[in-house]
Amino acid sequence: MRVIGRMLFVSMIAIASLGAMSQQHAEQPASGDEIRIGNVMPYSGPLSEFGAIGQAEAAYFDMINARGGINGRKIRFITRDDNSDPATALELTRNLVEKDDVHLMFGSFGTPGNIATRWYLNEKRIPQLFVASGDEELSQAKAFPWTMGWQPSFRSEGRIYANYIQAYYPKKKIVVLWQNDQFGRMLYRGIQEGLGDLNRLVLVDIAFDIADEHLEGHVSILKRAGADIFVFLGVPSTASKVIKLAASLKWRPVIIVNDASASIANAMAPAGLENSSGVISAAFLKDPSDPAWKNDPAMKDWFAFMDKYHHVESTNNSAAVYGYGAAEALTQVLKQCGDDLSRENIMRQAASLRDQQPSVALPNIRMSTSPNSYLPIKQMRLHVDLLLAHLPADAGLHLSRCKRSALTLPWRGPGRA
Repeated sequence: MRVIGRMLFVSMIAIASLGAMSQQHAEQPASGDEIRIGNVMPYSGPLSEFGAIGQAEAAYFDMINARGGINGRKIRFITRDDNSDPATALELTRNLVEKDDVHLMFGSFGTPGNIATRWYLNEKRIPQLFVASGDEELSQAKAFPWTMGWQPSFRSEGRIYANYIQAYYPKKKIVVLWQNDQFGRMLYRGIQEGLGDLNRLVLVDIAFDIADEHLEGHVSILKRAGADIFVFLGVPSTASKVIKLAASLKWRPVIIVNDASASIANAMAPAGLENSSGVISAAFLKDPSDPAWKNDPAMKDWFAFMDKYHHVESTNNSAAVYGYGAAEALTQVLKQCGDDLSRENIMRQAASLRDQQPSVALPNIRMSTSPNSYLPIKQMRLHVDLLLAHLPADAGLHLSRCKRSALTLPWRGPGRA
């Protein structure tokens, strides 16, 4: 049975301070001593929680400039708010190219907006680098040689969850709650491809709009289906609500959530760490809320960066870590360019990454590209969130009480139980 959640619309209001920041940057004169980078983010609208990616990228380039820039050139990072609207993303991208004369577009968020701008940027031969989307359509080297992704593909991530189910729960019933957009569809498609014949075990899947106010009804339907495994595919704010709802209904299935929704600080803690204990996901970046990385040198650098260059309320935002890692990757590409900042050389260097490890990536997660392979990161690690039950009862519910444990997954191939 498939249930399509009711579609609701929300008004999208721009954030004045970010708009002012973008306008101020746009008015700065360009020079041969700078590298102009364009970016489009949802600083407002239904996906505004991911605006933290662009804010962290801006802070990262501030740090790079404070250290002298890249090969003697300062970075001018011009970021715009597209309100999660693909048509606005295209208009803003055109302005960044034709008015601000950016060298490249970098890290723009979301599948619809990047697909909307892809034809234009490829026709203009403008690099569209490290887009913030795991859709494989945005890493097609032959068809669109000026567009490159960064993170692991959504479909591959979905297949990881399918293989986990095959390996550990081959006869258990499954229900799925997935976000009704390209992001959710690709994740769910990966699960379906990975499960193969085991798709017969999916009792119910419900598609929901990101502004859906009927989550309680959806979760209730899924509970009544009598499944053992609950798969959620969506954004962190919805994941926290859904996990809390399941607990309030006294429903304790095996819960699997996608990487973007697995942040301890942004999803698990708001849901209640007791409710989130045992949640399974996959990841490729370190979570700053995970005490396992407390003494990790790279995460110490991360917290020092946040303190000095990115003054925000919380230093535990996983979206900000994503922005930091992506900006670090672009910095590596620009360093490799040397004095040749032609757009052709920028793409050539982006397609020549060899076994590079982002500092905030999990161990053994590396970036490699070639002219025929435009997906830099191809690995993820399964993990389970554990509540540290041995702490005293009066310790309080702090993030330090939650840690992640890696899971070993035997590969059985798609559709094999």
